[in-house]
Amino acid sequence: MTKNRVKQALKEGRIQLGTSFGQFRCPEISRLLAAAGFHWAFIDTEHGGFGVETVQDVCRVANLAGLCPLARVAELQYSLITRALDCGAQGVIFPRVEEPALLERAVSWTKFPPAGIRGYGLTAMQTDYESASFPEVIGHVNGNTMVVLQIETRRAVEACGELLSVPGLDAVMVGPADLSISLGVPGEFQHPTMVEAMEKVRDACIEHGVAPGTQTRTLKLAQFWKERGMRFLGCSSETGMLFERARELASQLA
Repeated sequence: MTKNRVKQALKEGRIQLGTSFGQFRCPEISRLLAAAGFHWAFIDTEHGGFGVETVQDVCRVANLAGLCPLARVAELQYSLITRALDCGAQGVIFPRVEEPALLERAVSWTKFPPAGIRGYGLTAMQTDYESASFPEVIGHVNGNTMVVLQIETRRAVEACGELLSVPGLDAVMVGPADLSISLGVPGEFQHPTMVEAMEKVRDACIEHGVAPGTQTRTLKLAQFWKERGMRFLGCSSETGMLFERARELASQLA
């Protein structure tokens, strides 16, 4: 059965690089990203257009290629979270979280009993056709499923200590676009107010034993936050990388 190497690496204090993937319905991109050196990609079902069949296809190829697929669900609902995991996601990203009580319930949906209340519906395909008992599968899946909390609002920053006290969190991914809007500095990702808020979240993560991270739009921003201790580090997207490289080539050949 597949081991979550990203989860283990974060526990060991190593940086894990990822990107956003949510527009091109092409599972081959998973292999491309793995070959390029990315460790994880989040399948964006919050803002992207992927249906459940595409999520399953992308996760299947990603798992075979050695790229950790994480699903960002549209909202904290049991059916969205468990179905993403049943499709092969190695973890779930929770967007727009502000309430510790709801976060605690959502974490419970990612784990089989006794650790949580996720319903069991795995098949041989999802266990890599290995012969294993129910207790063995449950122990393996519970131990390898990642839970990533997104902090995206002023309220969430103010409550980050309470949120990070919820058991079962592996990483945080600050959502800078929505956070910058919430803080009144839309799109100013290196504004002192933004940097202060994100550093507060980073410090709280370290205090609670959760890997700090963020998604970034550019290499410059990714390097900025890498230098400041973000270990679950996302940069760009499949569309962004293609467009930037295509524009670079076209401009140089024009």
